[in-house]
Amino acid sequence: MNKLFNFSAAALLLAASLPWDAALAATVDRNASLSIAYGNRPGTLDPYLTTNNATSDVDRNIFEELFTINEKFEPVAELVKSYTLSDDRKTYTFTLRDGIHFHNGQLLTADDVVASMNRWLAVSTQGKANLAGAQFSKVDTQQVQLTLQTPSLITLNILADVKNIAAIMPKSIIDEANSSKKPVSQLIGTGPYKLAEFKQGEYLHLTRYDNYVSRSEPASGLSGQKKADVKDIWFRYITDESTRLAGAMTGEYDIVFNLPKDNIDTLQGAPEVQLYQPDSGGSLITFLFNKNRGPFASVKLRQAFNLALDVHQVLLAGYSDPRFFKEDPSLGFPQQVDWYSEAGRPFWNQHKLDEARKLVKESGYNGEEVVIIATKEYAELYNLAIVAQQVLKQIGVKSRLDVYDWPTVLQRRQDPNNFDLCALEFSMRQVLHQYPFLDSRARFPGLSNSPEIDGVLDAIKQAPSLKEAKPLVDQLNQLSWRYLPVIVLGHTTPEPIAIKRNIHGYQDLIGPVLWNISVSAP
Repeated sequence: MNKLFNFSAAALLLAASLPWDAALAATVDRNASLSIAYGNRPGTLDPYLTTNNATSDVDRNIFEELFTINEKFEPVAELVKSYTLSDDRKTYTFTLRDGIHFHNGQLLTADDVVASMNRWLAVSTQGKANLAGAQFSKVDTQQVQLTLQTPSLITLNILADVKNIAAIMPKSIIDEANSSKKPVSQLIGTGPYKLAEFKQGEYLHLTRYDNYVSRSEPASGLSGQKKADVKDIWFRYITDESTRLAGAMTGEYDIVFNLPKDNIDTLQGAPEVQLYQPDSGGSLITFLFNKNRGPFASVKLRQAFNLALDVHQVLLAGYSDPRFFKEDPSLGFPQQVDWYSEAGRPFWNQHKLDEARKLVKESGYNGEEVVIIATKEYAELYNLAIVAQQVLKQIGVKSRLDVYDWPTVLQRRQDPNNFDLCALEFSMRQVLHQYPFLDSRARFPGLSNSPEIDGVLDAIKQAPSLKEAKPLVDQLNQLSWRYLPVIVLGHTTPEPIAIKRNIHGYQDLIGPVLWNISVSAP
């Protein structure tokens, strides 16, 4: 017998409602605009083609998914009203919510979902890696089926991905992208805000979608009720740190991200600014290798670089202050009980230069120049790239630092001929399978190719419960440290965000939550 899952306020875990009172409600300016100083520019706005924050932080306001996550990182329904799961755990049948319209006025139907999800399965790193061979099909105008090749413990987590967003779009837009083999040409979703204008490298303008139909459950994380109490949202792409800081101090911007860490304390006394500290999230801090060709195709050279690192000194050089990072070898975060593991610690933070130099010789390295790509738009990652160059010099490896703007880094990273090493942050994810550098099937830049890691990832998905998968999580961490798709240095602590005091209700969950925000009138 199929299991039936219905979603209502009672069925969901209760979430804390945003603070609200009658006095504040009376002063809310629903015609207000939010001006956001944002440090990084998106390379593409197609949610299927990237996991970059600069894309997902915008797209989560425009698009909705079948499932999203609550404040406990659990998958909950968004565009789905109810679903059934077959006894063999291989077929999901999803019933869609009624009366949902896209920003162009078109009614959402099963045809749009099938087209969107099958493209996402085909081109996204998450679809290729974690739902390989899966297929969506239409049952009727309001029902779709997802058929899996094998049962998976994490199916709903993958559908609710917050970075490689499984966005639902009109079928006509998907058909055009499939035909042209290019990114989607229009951003049209069902979310509380719609795209008004995008000027590459300068700004992006969102405006309220007045016909948005919200869920009624209490807001929790990215789920539940969404109120668009701000009319316009402007992402201003300000790549200079000092300009962002000055804009926070003067009140030029309502919300300021990517604050310069060395100067955050100067905001403490600013009368019109409050510092918001997210209580969850953060990112894995990593060095990513090109494992397809070049010097680091040798696992021994990757191991030599890892063996040479003094993690504390590397992170201090990158992030300036221990308040902003945590030294940790785990792929999971400590609060993720089911996914956290200490199994990789013996391979981490060894700082053995003589042994590293010996491994360099054993690796077959013959004096080639290692190409490190970086951008000054992410100051911490640029600092880490400089440290990597210094460490390589210590162990006898030549290198050069190629510095570009961020969109160019993303573009060049796609071709393994263009780089050997780069520093990257990967935002905290619900499950380890969502880190695209692990699975060879994701075809993520760096091109991992470890059948052993792929096999353990699959075994975790097929486990009957997370508890029973725990030994496999330890094994995954050990294999990752032997193969080294990346070197995990530690985790960032969530960055403080500067917010004007007349902004109310701001929340953050692996990125800004810009609905349920209000601006009080002067």
